Amino acid sequence: QVQLVESGGGLVQPGGSLGLPCAASGSIFSINAMGWYRQAPGKQRELVAVITRSGSTYYADSVKGGFTISRDNPKNMVYLQMNSLKPEDTAVYYCNAAIRRDVSDYYNEYWGQGTQVTVSS
Repeated sequence: QVQLVESGGGLVQPGGSLGLPCAASGSIFSINAMGWYRQAPGKQRELVAVITRSGSTYYADSVKGGFTISRDNPKNMVYLQMNSLKPEDTAVYYCNAAIRRDVSDYYNEYWGQGTQVTVSS
């Protein structure tokens, strides 16, 4: 069994900052790419940022310069640091990871339960 658990969501004022950690736990042999997605009310889920095992990153244009993704491989964790937040960043944020549970397994995609981020004055 593999679980991804996000934390750190909440209410923040425009221009503020928030950090979202996500921990992967359970039967894990290897983790490949890890990332963050978000879904605002009435909209489709969209990619926010991705980081490979070696540390290469990709960001959606809408968050470049404001958000930073990082990971701690020994701890099986991924982080999203969000600065200069705007009301349009309001969404449920989901952690995502490609995980092999043992040496004979393929990489499968896993999702966290989501954490609400609300940017409002």
